[in-house]
Amino acid sequence: MATTQRSSGLVVDLNADLGEGVGDDEAMLDVVTSANVACGFHAGSAAELLATCRAAAAAGVRVGAQVSYADREGFGRRFIDVEPAALTADILYQIGALEAIARSAGTSVAYIKPHGALYNSIVKHERQARAVIEAVTEYDRNLPLMGLPDSLSLRLAEAAGIQVITEAFADRAYQPDGTLVPRSEPGAVLTDTAAIARRVVDLVVEGSVTAVDGSTIRIDAESVCLHGDTPGAVEHARAVRRSLDDAGIVVAAQPNAR
Repeated sequence: MATTQRSSGLVVDLNADLGEGVGDDEAMLDVVTSANVACGFHAGSAAELLATCRAAAAAGVRVGAQVSYADREGFGRRFIDVEPAALTADILYQIGALEAIARSAGTSVAYIKPHGALYNSIVKHERQARAVIEAVTEYDRNLPLMGLPDSLSLRLAEAAGIQVITEAFADRAYQPDGTLVPRSEPGAVLTDTAAIARRVVDLVVEGSVTAVDGSTIRIDAESVCLHGDTPGAVEHARAVRRSLDDAGIVVAAQPNAR
């Protein structure tokens, strides 16, 4: 498990998608240590993003730019076959916009995390994965890229000298190959609060998770995502945090290696 050891035990980051105009961002900021803030392309108005960055700064939660396809109608969850050059420009635009807002709120963008369909597509889609890496490289290669372990995007990032943050999901089902079950399929989103909390503790301690076919897969994750827009999200998040605390696992954002 790619976690850091401290005197009190294992350390893991908790992140959530915020600034989208849905869910209870204030409650989630009491739980998480990293906020993936929308950049306006899939959700979030400029005023909402500013309020979220201000709240994150006040809570001591680091801010990440959650870049996406230009798809507000589909909440960024539909694949769009964007030309690489256009996708690179879109991502640069989003990072720059959120950085300006974050700075005015007394914080800054600390990492990049693609959202929704873009996140899943660059697990294997080479042209789009390269477009994302080009955007990060052109903007600031010191900004880490958060993504699925062993995804093409993270392999390309490491090859380009970009730090990566490997991520697991508290409330999403996994396929045997380590990718996420598409939201269009039954059981893709987990809903049992107690089961989600136990699963995250096991994930951090054991470095593994059970896939939908019952097989055990290795998950090397430094950060765990708690979705803020699903029913019961706050209850799930609080239960996960309590379970981690009870297990002696420190919840903290690990510093970027700059």
